[in-house]
Amino acid sequence: MAVIFLLSGLDDLAVDLAWAWARWRRRTHPEPERPVGIPPRSIAIFVPLWHEHVVIEGMLAHNIGAIRYPDYHFFVGAYPNDLPTQSAIQRAAERYPNVHLALCPHDGPTSKADCLNWIYQNMGLYEEQTGEYLDIVVTHDAEDLIHPEALRWINFHAAHFDFIQIPVLALATPLGAMIHGVYCDEFAECHSRDMVVRSEFGCFLPGSGVGTGYRREALEKLAAANSNRVFEPVALTEDYECGLRLHRMGCSQMFLPLTRMGGAHGSFLATREFFPKSWRTALRQRTRWVMGIALQGWERFGWRGTPGDVYWLWRDRKGLIGSPLGVLANAMFFYGMATALWTRAGSFDTRMAVATMSLQIYRIAVRMACTARVYGWLFACGVPIRIVFANALNAAATVCALARYAAAKLRGQPLRWLKTEHAYPSRAALLTLRRRLGDILVGSGYVNAVALREALAKCPKGVRLGERLMQLGLLTEEHLYEALSLQQGLPVIDLGLADLSPRAARALPSRLTAKWHCLPFRIAEGGLYVATPEAPSPNMNAALQRFTALEIRFHLVTPSTYRRLEASLT
Repeated sequence: MAVIFLLSGLDDLAVDLAWAWARWRRRTHPEPERPVGIPPRSIAIFVPLWHEHVVIEGMLAHNIGAIRYPDYHFFVGAYPNDLPTQSAIQRAAERYPNVHLALCPHDGPTSKADCLNWIYQNMGLYEEQTGEYLDIVVTHDAEDLIHPEALRWINFHAAHFDFIQIPVLALATPLGAMIHGVYCDEFAECHSRDMVVRSEFGCFLPGSGVGTGYRREALEKLAAANSNRVFEPVALTEDYECGLRLHRMGCSQMFLPLTRMGGAHGSFLATREFFPKSWRTALRQRTRWVMGIALQGWERFGWRGTPGDVYWLWRDRKGLIGSPLGVLANAMFFYGMATALWTRAGSFDTRMAVATMSLQIYRIAVRMACTARVYGWLFACGVPIRIVFANALNAAATVCALARYAAAKLRGQPLRWLKTEHAYPSRAALLTLRRRLGDILVGSGYVNAVALREALAKCPKGVRLGERLMQLGLLTEEHLYEALSLQQGLPVIDLGLADLSPRAARALPSRLTAKWHCLPFRIAEGGLYVATPEAPSPNMNAALQRFTALEIRFHLVTPSTYRRLEASLT
Protein backbone atom coordinates (compact mmCIF):
# COMPACT_ATOMS: atom_id res chain seq x y z
CA MET A 1 0.00 0.00 0.00
CA ALA A 2 2.91 2.34 0.71
CA VAL A 3 4.18 1.81 -2.86
CA ILE A 4 0.73 2.67 -4.25
CA PHE A 5 0.60 5.89 -2.22
CA LEU A 6 4.14 6.79 -3.20
CA LEU A 7 3.29 6.46 -6.91
CA SER A 8 0.06 8.44 -6.42
CA GLY A 9 1.95 11.17 -4.56
CA LEU A 10 4.53 11.42 -7.35
CA ASP A 11 1.65 11.61 -9.84
CA ASP A 12 0.22 14.59 -7.95
CA LEU A 13 3.68 16.15 -7.73
CA ALA A 14 3.98 15.98 -11.54
CA VAL A 15 0.71 17.93 -11.84
CA ASP A 16 2.04 20.50 -9.34
CA LEU A 17 5.16 21.02 -11.46
CA ALA A 18 3.01 21.46 -14.58
CA TRP A 19 0.86 23.91 -12.61
CA ALA A 20 3.92 25.94 -11.61
CA TRP A 21 4.98 26.11 -15.26
CA ALA A 22 1.46 27.18 -16.30
CA ARG A 23 1.46 29.96 -13.67
CA TRP A 24 4.83 31.19 -14.90
CA ARG A 25 3.59 31.14 -18.50
CA ARG A 26 0.46 33.13 -17.58
CA ARG A 27 2.65 35.78 -16.01
CA THR A 28 4.62 36.14 -19.23
CA HIS A 29 1.42 35.96 -21.35
CA PRO A 30 -1.24 37.53 -19.10
CA GLU A 31 -4.97 37.53 -19.83
CA PRO A 32 -6.43 40.91 -20.87
CA GLU A 33 -7.80 42.90 -17.94
CA ARG A 34 -11.18 43.39 -19.61
CA PRO A 35 -13.02 41.43 -22.31
CA VAL A 36 -13.01 44.12 -25.00
CA GLY A 37 -12.95 44.08 -28.77
CA ILE A 38 -15.57 41.35 -29.29
CA PRO A 39 -19.16 42.47 -30.02
CA PRO A 40 -21.74 40.90 -27.67
CA ARG A 41 -23.56 37.92 -29.13
CA SER A 42 -26.86 36.45 -27.96
CA ILE A 43 -26.47 33.96 -25.12
CA ALA A 44 -28.94 31.30 -23.98
CA ILE A 45 -28.70 30.13 -20.35
CA PHE A 46 -30.12 26.62 -19.83
CA VAL A 47 -31.45 25.73 -16.36
CA PRO A 48 -32.93 22.19 -16.07
CA LEU A 49 -35.29 21.70 -13.11
CA TRP A 50 -37.18 19.05 -11.19
CA HIS A 51 -39.05 20.15 -8.04
CA GLU A 52 -37.09 23.42 -7.74
CA HIS A 53 -40.06 25.78 -7.19
CA VAL A 54 -38.67 26.89 -3.83
CA VAL A 55 -35.41 28.29 -5.24
CA ILE A 56 -35.86 29.10 -8.94
CA GLU A 57 -37.58 32.49 -8.59
CA GLY A 58 -34.86 33.72 -6.26
CA MET A 59 -32.17 32.40 -8.57
CA LEU A 60 -33.60 34.16 -11.61
CA ALA A 61 -34.32 37.42 -9.77
CA HIS A 62 -30.83 37.64 -8.32
CA ASN A 63 -28.94 36.70 -11.47
CA ILE A 64 -30.94 38.99 -13.76
CA GLY A 65 -30.18 41.80 -11.32
CA ALA A 66 -26.47 40.87 -11.16
CA ILE A 67 -25.48 39.98 -14.73
CA ARG A 68 -23.70 42.77 -16.63
CA TYR A 69 -24.36 41.68 -20.19
CA PRO A 70 -26.78 43.19 -22.71
CA ASP A 71 -28.18 40.19 -24.61
CA TYR A 72 -29.10 36.94 -22.87
CA HIS A 73 -32.14 34.73 -22.30
CA PHE A 74 -32.93 32.13 -19.62
CA PHE A 75 -34.53 28.93 -20.92
CA VAL A 76 -35.77 27.09 -17.84
CA GLY A 77 -36.76 23.45 -18.23
CA ALA A 78 -39.62 21.79 -16.33
CA TYR A 79 -41.80 18.66 -16.61
CA PRO A 80 -45.59 18.47 -17.12
CA ASN A 81 -46.02 16.65 -13.77
CA ASP A 82 -44.14 19.35 -11.82
CA LEU A 83 -46.80 22.07 -11.67
CA PRO A 84 -45.29 24.10 -8.78
CA THR A 85 -42.03 24.54 -10.69
CA GLN A 86 -43.94 25.46 -13.86
CA SER A 87 -45.90 28.09 -11.95
CA ALA A 88 -42.73 29.58 -10.45
CA ILE A 89 -41.12 29.84 -13.90
CA GLN A 90 -44.25 31.41 -15.40
CA ARG A 91 -44.35 34.02 -12.62
CA ALA A 92 -40.73 34.88 -13.37
CA ALA A 93 -41.46 34.99 -17.13
CA GLU A 94 -44.27 37.49 -16.53
CA ARG A 95 -41.84 39.71 -14.68
CA TYR A 96 -38.77 39.29 -16.91
CA PRO A 97 -39.17 39.18 -20.71
CA ASN A 98 -35.91 37.23 -21.13
CA VAL A 99 -37.15 34.24 -19.07
CA HIS A 100 -38.82 31.41 -21.01
CA LEU A 101 -40.45 28.18 -19.82
CA ALA A 102 -39.10 25.16 -21.73
CA LEU A 103 -41.56 22.33 -21.12
CA CYS A 104 -40.48 18.72 -21.65
CA PRO A 105 -43.05 16.62 -23.59
CA HIS A 106 -43.12 13.80 -21.00
CA ASP A 107 -43.37 13.42 -17.25
CA GLY A 108 -40.26 13.52 -15.10
CA PRO A 109 -37.86 13.06 -13.65
CA THR A 110 -35.76 11.56 -16.41
CA SER A 111 -32.16 12.80 -16.40
CA LYS A 112 -30.55 16.21 -16.44
CA ALA A 113 -29.26 15.49 -19.96
CA ASP A 114 -32.74 14.63 -21.23
CA CYS A 115 -34.13 17.87 -19.77
CA LEU A 116 -31.28 19.84 -21.37
CA ASN A 117 -32.06 18.28 -24.77
CA TRP A 118 -35.68 19.45 -24.58
CA ILE A 119 -34.58 22.90 -23.49
CA TYR A 120 -32.42 22.94 -26.63
CA GLN A 121 -35.45 22.05 -28.76
CA ASN A 122 -37.53 24.77 -27.06
CA MET A 123 -34.79 27.28 -27.82
CA GLY A 124 -35.06 26.30 -31.49
CA LEU A 125 -38.82 26.95 -31.41
CA TYR A 126 -38.20 30.36 -29.84
CA GLU A 127 -35.76 31.19 -32.64
CA GLU A 128 -38.30 30.16 -35.29
CA GLN A 129 -41.00 32.31 -33.70
CA THR A 130 -38.86 35.41 -33.15
CA GLY A 131 -36.27 35.21 -35.93
CA GLU A 132 -33.54 35.67 -33.31
CA TYR A 133 -30.46 33.41 -33.34
CA LEU A 134 -28.70 32.55 -30.08
CA ASP A 135 -24.96 32.11 -30.64
CA ILE A 136 -23.78 30.72 -27.31
CA VAL A 137 -25.32 28.30 -24.79
CA VAL A 138 -24.35 28.34 -21.09
CA THR A 139 -25.55 25.68 -18.64
CA HIS A 140 -26.43 26.39 -15.02
CA ASP A 141 -28.27 24.83 -12.07
CA ALA A 142 -31.06 26.13 -9.88
CA GLU A 143 -28.79 27.21 -7.01
CA ASP A 144 -26.09 29.04 -8.99
CA LEU A 145 -24.86 32.56 -8.39
CA ILE A 146 -23.62 33.70 -11.81
CA HIS A 147 -20.77 36.18 -11.65
CA PRO A 148 -21.77 39.58 -13.09
CA GLU A 149 -18.93 39.46 -15.66
CA ALA A 150 -19.10 35.74 -16.54
CA LEU A 151 -21.14 36.12 -19.74
CA ARG A 152 -18.81 38.87 -21.02
CA TRP A 153 -15.79 36.60 -20.62
CA ILE A 154 -17.55 33.61 -22.17
CA ASN A 155 -18.54 35.79 -25.14
CA PHE A 156 -14.95 37.08 -25.39
CA HIS A 157 -13.36 33.61 -25.46
CA ALA A 158 -16.07 32.11 -27.68
CA ALA A 159 -14.48 34.06 -30.54
CA HIS A 160 -11.65 31.49 -30.42
CA PHE A 161 -12.90 28.47 -28.46
CA ASP A 162 -15.86 26.09 -28.82
CA PHE A 163 -16.02 25.21 -25.12
CA ILE A 164 -15.33 27.62 -22.23
CA GLN A 165 -15.47 26.62 -18.57
CA ILE A 166 -15.80 29.26 -15.85
CA PRO A 167 -14.38 28.21 -12.45
CA VAL A 168 -16.82 26.87 -9.86
CA LEU A 169 -16.44 27.58 -6.13
CA ALA A 170 -18.49 26.64 -3.09
CA LEU A 171 -19.89 29.55 -1.11
CA ALA A 172 -18.08 30.31 2.13
CA THR A 173 -19.21 28.19 5.06
CA PRO A 174 -18.62 28.21 8.85
CA LEU A 175 -15.48 26.45 10.04
CA GLY A 176 -17.52 23.73 11.72
CA ALA A 177 -19.48 22.76 8.56
CA MET A 178 -17.24 19.81 7.69
CA ILE A 179 -19.11 18.31 4.73
CA HIS A 180 -19.62 21.58 2.88
CA GLY A 181 -16.07 22.53 3.83
CA VAL A 182 -14.81 19.48 1.94
CA TYR A 183 -16.42 20.91 -1.21
CA CYS A 184 -14.79 24.28 -0.52
CA ASP A 185 -11.36 22.64 -0.29
CA GLU A 186 -11.72 20.30 -3.26
CA PHE A 187 -13.12 22.84 -5.72
CA ALA A 188 -10.62 25.50 -4.64
CA GLU A 189 -7.77 23.07 -5.38
CA CYS A 190 -9.19 21.47 -8.54
CA HIS A 191 -10.19 24.77 -10.17
CA SER A 192 -6.97 26.47 -9.16
CA ARG A 193 -4.70 23.65 -10.27
CA ASP A 194 -5.98 20.58 -12.18
CA MET A 195 -8.28 22.38 -14.60
CA VAL A 196 -5.60 24.96 -15.36
CA VAL A 197 -3.06 22.22 -16.19
CA ARG A 198 -5.55 20.36 -18.40
CA SER A 199 -6.33 23.52 -20.33
CA GLU A 200 -2.72 24.69 -20.62
CA PHE A 201 -1.49 21.38 -22.05
CA GLY A 202 -4.38 20.92 -24.49
CA CYS A 203 -5.89 17.86 -22.77
CA PHE A 204 -9.64 17.30 -22.68
CA LEU A 205 -11.63 19.50 -20.31
CA PRO A 206 -14.60 17.97 -18.48
CA GLY A 207 -17.55 20.29 -18.13
CA SER A 208 -18.50 21.24 -14.59
CA GLY A 209 -22.23 21.29 -15.37
CA VAL A 210 -22.48 24.95 -14.41
CA GLY A 211 -20.72 27.96 -15.89
CA THR A 212 -20.02 25.93 -19.04
CA GLY A 213 -20.25 27.85 -22.30
CA TYR A 214 -20.69 26.19 -25.71
CA ARG A 215 -20.45 27.81 -29.08
CA ARG A 216 -23.60 26.97 -31.00
CA GLU A 217 -21.63 25.36 -33.81
CA ALA A 218 -20.09 22.90 -31.34
CA LEU A 219 -23.50 21.83 -30.05
CA GLU A 220 -24.71 21.36 -33.62
CA LYS A 221 -21.75 19.00 -34.15
CA LEU A 222 -22.78 16.98 -31.10
CA ALA A 223 -26.37 16.82 -32.35
CA ALA A 224 -25.34 15.72 -35.85
CA ALA A 225 -23.07 12.99 -34.47
CA ASN A 226 -25.64 11.55 -32.05
CA SER A 227 -29.09 11.49 -33.69
CA ASN A 228 -29.94 15.05 -32.59
CA ARG A 229 -29.08 14.27 -28.96
CA VAL A 230 -26.83 17.12 -27.88
CA PHE A 231 -26.53 15.76 -24.35
CA GLU A 232 -26.51 11.98 -23.90
CA PRO A 233 -29.70 11.09 -21.94
CA VAL A 234 -28.26 7.92 -20.37
CA ALA A 235 -25.16 9.71 -19.07
CA LEU A 236 -25.09 10.23 -15.30
CA THR A 237 -22.50 13.00 -15.72
CA GLU A 238 -23.42 14.57 -19.06
CA ASP A 239 -21.18 17.58 -18.38
CA TYR A 240 -18.07 15.41 -18.13
CA GLU A 241 -19.06 13.42 -21.20
CA CYS A 242 -19.78 16.53 -23.30
CA GLY A 243 -16.30 17.86 -22.66
CA LEU A 244 -14.69 14.58 -23.66
CA ARG A 245 -16.86 14.14 -26.78
CA LEU A 246 -16.15 17.68 -28.00
CA HIS A 247 -12.41 17.20 -27.49
CA ARG A 248 -12.46 13.98 -29.52
CA MET A 249 -14.35 15.79 -32.29
CA GLY A 250 -11.53 18.35 -32.55
CA CYS A 251 -13.33 21.25 -30.85
CA SER A 252 -11.15 23.77 -29.04
CA GLN A 253 -11.53 24.09 -25.25
CA MET A 254 -10.33 26.49 -22.58
CA PHE A 255 -10.62 26.95 -18.82
CA LEU A 256 -10.66 30.51 -17.57
CA PRO A 257 -8.09 30.71 -14.73
CA LEU A 258 -9.40 31.66 -11.32
CA THR A 259 -8.90 35.44 -11.19
CA ARG A 260 -10.08 38.28 -8.97
CA MET A 261 -12.10 40.93 -10.76
CA GLY A 262 -11.35 44.50 -9.70
CA GLY A 263 -7.99 44.00 -7.98
CA ALA A 264 -6.84 42.23 -4.83
CA HIS A 265 -10.11 42.84 -2.95
CA GLY A 266 -12.48 42.05 -5.80
CA SER A 267 -14.61 38.92 -6.20
CA PHE A 268 -13.34 35.82 -7.98
CA LEU A 269 -14.69 35.30 -11.49
CA ALA A 270 -16.46 32.05 -10.68
CA THR A 271 -19.88 30.48 -10.39
CA ARG A 272 -20.70 30.22 -6.68
CA GLU A 273 -23.16 27.79 -5.14
CA PHE A 274 -24.08 25.82 -2.06
CA PHE A 275 -23.12 22.17 -2.19
CA PRO A 276 -24.67 19.45 -0.01
CA LYS A 277 -24.18 20.00 3.72
CA SER A 278 -25.24 16.61 5.08
CA TRP A 279 -23.50 13.26 4.77
CA ARG A 280 -26.54 11.68 3.07
CA THR A 281 -26.91 14.27 0.30
CA ALA A 282 -23.15 14.53 -0.27
CA LEU A 283 -22.86 10.75 -0.50
CA ARG A 284 -25.73 10.64 -2.99
CA GLN A 285 -24.12 13.28 -5.21
CA ARG A 286 -20.63 11.76 -5.09
CA THR A 287 -21.95 8.28 -5.79
CA ARG A 288 -23.40 9.65 -9.03
CA TRP A 289 -20.09 11.36 -9.86
CA VAL A 290 -18.10 8.15 -9.36
CA MET A 291 -20.61 6.07 -11.32
CA GLY A 292 -20.73 8.56 -14.19
CA ILE A 293 -17.10 9.65 -14.46
CA ALA A 294 -15.14 6.57 -13.43
CA LEU A 295 -17.40 3.58 -14.19
CA GLN A 296 -19.76 4.69 -16.97
CA GLY A 297 -16.96 6.75 -18.53
CA TRP A 298 -14.71 3.68 -18.56
CA GLU A 299 -17.49 1.60 -20.13
CA ARG A 300 -18.43 4.16 -22.80
CA PHE A 301 -15.04 5.65 -23.72
CA GLY A 302 -12.42 3.12 -22.66
CA TRP A 303 -8.79 4.23 -22.56
CA ARG A 304 -8.45 5.66 -26.06
CA GLY A 305 -6.86 8.96 -27.01
CA THR A 306 -3.55 10.75 -26.94
CA PRO A 307 -1.09 9.97 -24.10
CA GLY A 308 -2.26 13.17 -22.38
CA ASP A 309 -5.91 12.12 -22.64
CA VAL A 310 -5.17 8.63 -21.28
CA TYR A 311 -3.23 10.19 -18.40
CA TRP A 312 -6.20 12.34 -17.37
CA LEU A 313 -8.59 9.41 -17.79
CA TRP A 314 -6.32 7.62 -15.31
CA ARG A 315 -6.44 10.55 -12.88
CA ASP A 316 -10.23 10.75 -13.17
CA ARG A 317 -10.56 7.03 -12.40
CA LYS A 318 -7.77 6.31 -9.93
CA GLY A 319 -10.11 7.16 -7.04
CA LEU A 320 -11.67 3.71 -7.56
CA ILE A 321 -8.52 2.38 -5.86
CA GLY A 322 -7.24 5.41 -3.98
CA SER A 323 -10.43 6.42 -2.12
CA PRO A 324 -11.00 3.11 -0.25
CA LEU A 325 -7.26 2.79 0.43
CA GLY A 326 -7.25 6.34 1.83
CA VAL A 327 -9.53 5.29 4.71
CA LEU A 328 -7.33 2.27 5.40
CA ALA A 329 -4.24 4.50 5.37
CA ASN A 330 -5.88 6.85 7.89
CA ALA A 331 -6.67 3.90 10.17
CA MET A 332 -3.11 2.62 9.92
CA PHE A 333 -1.71 6.08 10.65
CA PHE A 334 -3.75 6.52 13.84
CA TYR A 335 -2.97 2.93 14.89
CA GLY A 336 0.73 3.60 14.39
CA MET A 337 0.50 6.81 16.41
CA ALA A 338 -1.24 4.98 19.25
CA THR A 339 1.13 1.98 19.37
CA ALA A 340 4.48 3.54 18.33
CA LEU A 341 4.51 1.12 15.42
CA TRP A 342 7.46 2.87 13.77
CA THR A 343 9.81 1.69 16.54
CA ARG A 344 9.41 -1.88 15.27
CA ALA A 345 9.63 -1.07 11.55
CA GLY A 346 12.54 -2.08 9.34
CA SER A 347 14.75 0.39 7.48
CA PHE A 348 12.85 -0.01 4.19
CA ASP A 349 9.50 0.45 5.94
CA THR A 350 10.82 3.54 7.68
CA ARG A 351 12.07 5.11 4.45
CA MET A 352 8.74 4.40 2.72
CA ALA A 353 6.83 5.87 5.66
CA VAL A 354 8.95 9.03 5.60
CA ALA A 355 8.54 9.39 1.82
CA THR A 356 4.76 8.95 1.81
CA MET A 357 4.30 11.11 4.93
CA SER A 358 6.39 13.88 3.36
CA LEU A 359 4.30 13.77 0.20
CA GLN A 360 1.10 13.84 2.26
CA ILE A 361 2.25 16.87 4.26
CA TYR A 362 3.16 18.63 1.01
CA ARG A 363 -0.22 17.68 -0.48
CA ILE A 364 -2.05 19.14 2.53
CA ALA A 365 0.03 22.33 2.25
CA VAL A 366 -0.94 22.75 -1.42
CA ARG A 367 -4.62 22.31 -0.63
CA MET A 368 -4.35 24.75 2.28
CA ALA A 369 -2.75 27.36 0.00
CA CYS A 370 -5.53 26.97 -2.61
CA THR A 371 -8.23 27.13 0.08
CA ALA A 372 -6.62 30.13 1.81
CA ARG A 373 -6.55 32.07 -1.46
CA VAL A 374 -10.34 31.87 -1.69
CA TYR A 375 -11.55 31.60 1.93
CA GLY A 376 -8.66 32.91 4.06
CA TRP A 377 -6.05 31.23 6.25
CA LEU A 378 -8.35 30.71 9.24
CA PHE A 379 -10.65 28.49 7.19
CA ALA A 380 -7.64 26.82 5.54
CA CYS A 381 -6.38 25.70 8.96
CA GLY A 382 -9.24 23.18 8.98
CA VAL A 383 -7.97 21.41 5.84
CA PRO A 384 -6.02 18.65 7.70
CA ILE A 385 -9.17 17.70 9.64
CA ARG A 386 -11.48 17.96 6.63
CA ILE A 387 -9.19 15.69 4.58
CA VAL A 388 -10.09 12.84 6.95
CA PHE A 389 -13.81 13.55 6.34
CA ALA A 390 -13.14 13.76 2.59
CA ASN A 391 -11.38 10.38 2.59
CA ALA A 392 -14.28 8.73 4.42
CA LEU A 393 -16.89 10.38 2.18
CA ASN A 394 -15.11 9.53 -1.07
CA ALA A 395 -14.47 5.94 0.04
CA ALA A 396 -18.15 5.46 0.94
CA ALA A 397 -19.21 6.97 -2.41
CA THR A 398 -16.83 4.64 -4.28
CA VAL A 399 -18.16 1.55 -2.50
CA CYS A 400 -21.78 2.64 -3.13
CA ALA A 401 -21.03 3.37 -6.79
CA LEU A 402 -19.37 -0.01 -7.33
CA ALA A 403 -22.29 -1.79 -5.64
CA ARG A 404 -24.94 0.10 -7.65
CA TYR A 405 -23.05 -0.37 -10.90
CA ALA A 406 -22.54 -4.11 -10.33
CA ALA A 407 -26.19 -4.61 -9.32
CA ALA A 408 -27.45 -2.76 -12.42
CA LYS A 409 -25.23 -4.82 -14.72
CA LEU A 410 -26.17 -8.14 -13.11
CA ARG A 411 -29.88 -7.33 -13.41
CA GLY A 412 -29.57 -5.85 -16.91
CA GLN A 413 -31.03 -2.54 -15.71
CA PRO A 414 -29.97 0.97 -16.81
CA LEU A 415 -28.00 3.13 -14.41
CA ARG A 416 -30.28 5.42 -12.44
CA TRP A 417 -29.89 9.20 -12.24
CA LEU A 418 -29.52 10.42 -8.65
CA LYS A 419 -30.78 14.00 -8.38
CA THR A 420 -28.95 16.48 -6.15
CA GLU A 421 -31.10 18.49 -3.73
CA HIS A 422 -30.54 22.22 -4.22
CA ALA A 423 -30.60 25.09 -1.75
CA TYR A 424 -30.28 28.78 -2.52
CA PRO A 425 -28.17 31.25 -0.53
CA SER A 426 -29.64 33.82 1.83
CA ARG A 427 -30.36 37.30 0.53
CA ALA A 428 -27.34 38.64 2.44
CA ALA A 429 -25.06 36.34 0.45
CA LEU A 430 -26.76 37.30 -2.82
CA LEU A 431 -26.21 41.03 -2.34
CA THR A 432 -22.41 40.67 -2.43
CA LEU A 433 -22.63 40.36 -6.23
CA ARG A 434 -25.39 42.85 -6.97
CA ARG A 435 -25.07 45.33 -9.83
CA ARG A 436 -24.78 49.04 -9.24
CA LEU A 437 -28.06 50.90 -9.54
CA GLY A 438 -26.65 53.25 -12.19
CA ASP A 439 -25.63 50.31 -14.40
CA ILE A 440 -29.18 48.93 -14.24
CA LEU A 441 -30.76 52.30 -15.01
CA VAL A 442 -28.53 52.84 -18.05
CA GLY A 443 -28.87 49.24 -19.23
CA SER A 444 -32.66 49.43 -18.96
CA GLY A 445 -32.73 52.66 -20.95
CA TYR A 446 -34.24 54.71 -18.11
CA VAL A 447 -31.32 57.16 -17.88
CA ASN A 448 -28.71 58.36 -20.35
CA ALA A 449 -25.12 57.45 -19.39
CA VAL A 450 -23.93 61.07 -19.76
CA ALA A 451 -26.76 62.37 -17.59
CA LEU A 452 -25.98 59.70 -14.99
CA ARG A 453 -22.32 60.76 -14.76
CA GLU A 454 -23.31 64.41 -14.39
CA ALA A 455 -25.83 63.57 -11.68
CA LEU A 456 -23.26 61.53 -9.76
CA ALA A 457 -20.66 64.29 -10.02
CA LYS A 458 -23.03 66.92 -8.61
CA CYS A 459 -24.97 64.78 -6.15
CA PRO A 460 -25.10 66.47 -2.69
CA LYS A 461 -23.74 64.50 0.25
CA GLY A 462 -26.39 62.33 1.90
CA VAL A 463 -28.69 62.30 -1.16
CA ARG A 464 -29.10 58.92 -2.82
CA LEU A 465 -28.65 58.50 -6.56
CA GLY A 466 -32.27 57.60 -7.27
CA GLU A 467 -33.54 60.56 -5.27
CA ARG A 468 -31.17 62.92 -7.11
CA LEU A 469 -32.27 61.67 -10.53
CA MET A 470 -35.92 62.13 -9.55
CA GLN A 471 -35.19 65.67 -8.31
CA LEU A 472 -33.66 66.48 -11.70
CA GLY A 473 -36.69 65.08 -13.52
CA LEU A 474 -34.56 62.39 -15.22
CA LEU A 475 -36.30 59.42 -13.64
CA THR A 476 -39.81 58.47 -12.54
CA GLU A 477 -40.56 56.78 -9.26
CA GLU A 478 -41.92 53.70 -11.07
CA HIS A 479 -38.77 53.27 -13.17
CA LEU A 480 -36.56 53.75 -10.11
CA TYR A 481 -38.34 50.97 -8.25
CA GLU A 482 -38.24 48.64 -11.25
CA ALA A 483 -34.46 49.09 -11.23
CA LEU A 484 -34.26 48.61 -7.44
CA SER A 485 -36.30 45.45 -7.83
CA LEU A 486 -33.69 44.06 -10.23
CA GLN A 487 -30.81 45.15 -8.03
CA GLN A 488 -32.21 43.80 -4.77
CA GLY A 489 -33.78 40.64 -6.19
CA LEU A 490 -37.15 41.62 -4.70
CA PRO A 491 -40.54 41.97 -6.42
CA VAL A 492 -42.10 45.42 -6.63
CA ILE A 493 -45.82 45.44 -5.92
CA ASP A 494 -48.69 47.93 -6.32
CA LEU A 495 -50.80 47.61 -3.18
CA GLY A 496 -54.23 48.98 -2.43
CA LEU A 497 -56.02 49.25 0.90
CA ALA A 498 -58.11 46.19 0.00
CA ASP A 499 -54.91 44.12 -0.34
CA LEU A 500 -53.97 44.58 3.33
CA SER A 501 -54.94 41.67 5.54
CA PRO A 502 -56.01 42.61 9.11
CA ARG A 503 -54.53 39.31 10.31
CA ALA A 504 -51.18 40.18 8.75
CA ALA A 505 -51.24 43.70 10.21
CA ARG A 506 -51.53 42.20 13.72
CA ALA A 507 -48.51 39.91 13.14
CA LEU A 508 -45.98 42.63 14.02
CA PRO A 509 -46.10 45.45 16.64
CA SER A 510 -47.14 48.78 15.10
CA ARG A 511 -44.24 50.63 16.77
CA LEU A 512 -41.84 48.21 15.05
CA THR A 513 -43.38 48.61 11.59
CA ALA A 514 -43.38 52.40 12.02
CA LYS A 515 -39.71 52.37 12.99
CA TRP A 516 -38.68 50.28 9.96
CA HIS A 517 -41.18 51.79 7.49
CA CYS A 518 -42.86 48.54 6.53
CA LEU A 519 -46.39 47.14 6.26
CA PRO A 520 -47.31 43.44 6.68
CA PHE A 521 -49.98 42.77 4.08
CA ARG A 522 -50.48 39.01 3.69
CA ILE A 523 -49.91 35.65 5.41
CA ALA A 524 -49.69 32.69 3.05
CA GLU A 525 -47.71 29.45 2.57
CA GLY A 526 -45.88 29.82 5.87
CA GLY A 527 -44.67 33.34 5.06
CA LEU A 528 -45.39 36.86 6.26
CA TYR A 529 -45.42 39.22 3.26
CA VAL A 530 -44.07 42.68 4.12
CA ALA A 531 -44.08 45.78 1.89
CA THR A 532 -41.42 48.47 2.30
CA PRO A 533 -40.10 51.42 0.28
CA GLU A 534 -36.55 50.73 1.57
CA ALA A 535 -34.15 47.97 0.59
CA PRO A 536 -34.41 45.66 3.63
CA SER A 537 -31.19 45.31 5.60
CA PRO A 538 -30.11 42.26 7.67
CA ASN A 539 -30.77 44.33 10.82
CA MET A 540 -34.30 45.08 9.67
CA ASN A 541 -34.95 41.42 8.91
CA ALA A 542 -33.56 40.34 12.29
CA ALA A 543 -35.64 42.93 14.17
CA LEU A 544 -38.88 41.82 12.49
CA GLN A 545 -38.09 38.11 12.70
CA ARG A 546 -37.91 38.31 16.51
CA PHE A 547 -41.68 38.79 16.62
CA THR A 548 -42.84 36.04 14.27
CA ALA A 549 -42.10 32.40 13.49
CA LEU A 550 -43.20 32.94 9.86
CA GLU A 551 -40.64 33.46 7.13
CA ILE A 552 -40.54 37.17 6.23
CA ARG A 553 -40.85 37.79 2.49
CA PHE A 554 -40.14 41.36 1.50
CA HIS A 555 -41.76 43.24 -1.41
CA LEU A 556 -40.87 46.74 -2.57
CA VAL A 557 -43.49 49.49 -2.86
CA THR A 558 -42.93 53.03 -4.07
CA PRO A 559 -42.75 55.76 -1.37
CA SER A 560 -45.93 57.39 -2.67
CA THR A 561 -47.82 54.08 -2.36
CA TYR A 562 -46.42 53.53 1.13
CA ARG A 563 -47.40 57.04 2.28
CA ARG A 564 -50.92 56.61 0.87
CA LEU A 565 -51.43 53.29 2.66
CA GLU A 566 -49.93 54.58 5.91
CA ALA A 567 -52.24 57.61 5.85
CA SER A 568 -55.28 55.42 5.19
CA LEU A 569 -54.46 53.17 8.13
CA THR A 570 -53.99 56.04 10.56
